[in-house]
Amino acid sequence: MTTSQAPTSDDLAALRQRYRLERERRVRPDGASQYQGTDAEFGYYAADPYTAGAPERDALHDTVDVAVIGGGFGGILAGARIRQQGVESVRIVEKGGDFGGTWYWNRYPGIHCDIESHVYLPMLDETGYVPRWKYSPGEEIRRHAVRVARQFNLYQDVLFSTTVTSLTWDEESQTWLVATDRGDAFQATYVVTATGTLSEPKLPGIPGIEDFKGHTFHTSRWDYAYTGGTPEGGMTGLSTKRVGIVGTGATGVQVIPMVAEDAGHVYVFQRTPSTVDVRANCRTTALDVGADRAGWARERRDNYLRIVSGETAEEDLVADRWTMSASLLEKLLPSFRRRGDRSAFEAEYEIADAAKMNELRARVERTVIDPDTAEKLKPWYRYACKRPAFSDTYYPAFNHGGVTLVDTADTHGIERVTEHGVVVGDTAYELDCLIFATGFSVGTSGIQSGRLPVHGRGGAQLLHVRAQQGPRTLHGFTSNGFPNLIQMGSLQNASSVNFTHVLDEQAVHAAALVAAAEALGALIEPSREAEDDWIADLAEDAPDHEWFHAECTPGYYNREGLGRPNGPTAYPHGAVAFHELLRQWREESLGEILQTRSKF
Repeated sequence: MTTSQAPTSDDLAALRQRYRLERERRVRPDGASQYQGTDAEFGYYAADPYTAGAPERDALHDTVDVAVIGGGFGGILAGARIRQQGVESVRIVEKGGDFGGTWYWNRYPGIHCDIESHVYLPMLDETGYVPRWKYSPGEEIRRHAVRVARQFNLYQDVLFSTTVTSLTWDEESQTWLVATDRGDAFQATYVVTATGTLSEPKLPGIPGIEDFKGHTFHTSRWDYAYTGGTPEGGMTGLSTKRVGIVGTGATGVQVIPMVAEDAGHVYVFQRTPSTVDVRANCRTTALDVGADRAGWARERRDNYLRIVSGETAEEDLVADRWTMSASLLEKLLPSFRRRGDRSAFEAEYEIADAAKMNELRARVERTVIDPDTAEKLKPWYRYACKRPAFSDTYYPAFNHGGVTLVDTADTHGIERVTEHGVVVGDTAYELDCLIFATGFSVGTSGIQSGRLPVHGRGGAQLLHVRAQQGPRTLHGFTSNGFPNLIQMGSLQNASSVNFTHVLDEQAVHAAALVAAAEALGALIEPSREAEDDWIADLAEDAPDHEWFHAECTPGYYNREGLGRPNGPTAYPHGAVAFHELLRQWREESLGEILQTRSKF
């Protein structure tokens, strides 16, 4: 089968068999427990490398209208949208030394966003900013986060270098008590949690990992004091070093070409190759993206969301590999527009999937000179099993004489770490530096991990309630028994590959809830019946993806090969429809519910 040919039934049968064999080479019985947090015995990242110690300040024991937990884009957008509603007393609490969230912590060489900057960066219309690149480097994104925070005066009452340690509802005062690791114990009428889905770095639990005597760090805490250079390169400190990089996901795909340029030798330890499609990054002007028109950014962002959510659009304004492959995102996104007969859809989908994966494997073969290395870099699984990656420099990096690819699939990953390096099979690789590009515990916020206990009415802890009853919300934002608590994130709402768009829609909704409750003197709290109705809505047309992910190679989408069960976790009709549902609900139901029930 070539890239120009449609796969035959024999081709598809052979692919299924190959995918099954490749999956079995990599699946492990320990699943997600093969990883450990960075605060375990081998924890080393606690210090903030970008702030010279937390500034001294007195503990706060005052009262604010709104406390926002998290200073990434979710928290920034919540603060900005609440400010737009006329609420001035907004305090953001952020563990980093400045705004930016994942873009504050992640400053590794080569870091870019994989979503076009003109749809990824929020509030471009409001700030008047036009990104300089089609895919922005991390520093441009971080500076835009700061730009939004400054424009909406969010620095006025922010607590940086501070971690919230508990949230407790006080029935008598009808406020939340917010406690922090800096001794703060202040009250807030409303709390918005925006702690992110990529906030908990993870490390592999490799035997002997704590024995390594060389230098080591996680990519989310890149050590430029050791490597030298900047995110643009120039890492002269690595010029004579033997560097090992563990991980070939989205981070590794960006880091590896940069390190290959500067290091003495690079060993790339790969268990499963990513799909790496064309990025074609380039400089852009305002004219290129139509920024001379009012509302240009919202138009472009809405167009992008419509296409990658399975909707139709008259024109593809972004026209990149995401939108060109949008039909294959159905299994990646729980909320995606589905049409037609299921069996016919699945047959057509598999054909399209096989053609795309064949195209991506052919790209490896065309680019990588060494046939053995090229074969190891070919991805053998279906497209939506892993989040796609995009790069024009990743595959060429393996043509560099100072780069060695070490495939660890047959040993289910690195076997052990010694004082001097890494052991895979019968081979020991001596290293001076070991870098972990192993990502984050996706979807594990402080609330979900138990790091941030939330106690509602009667002292009930949110994490325990969910363990007993399952997640219960209205629209994914609010829960019975936890008044005036608004949660942003991916639970029981709609998803997209462009998460900042989702976060902005969530922020608009959160701000509307606060404004309506303030105007009417009401509490924000859904009834049990409202939760039941919402869960039923989610379950009614929930997609059947369990079988698909069970057949996928291990990754965070399928709990490292152990499967992802079906369930009412996301709105099943797509993000476009969900955002319209929220708008209609705000216009038609919000005020009426608050006025008649004093809570909702």
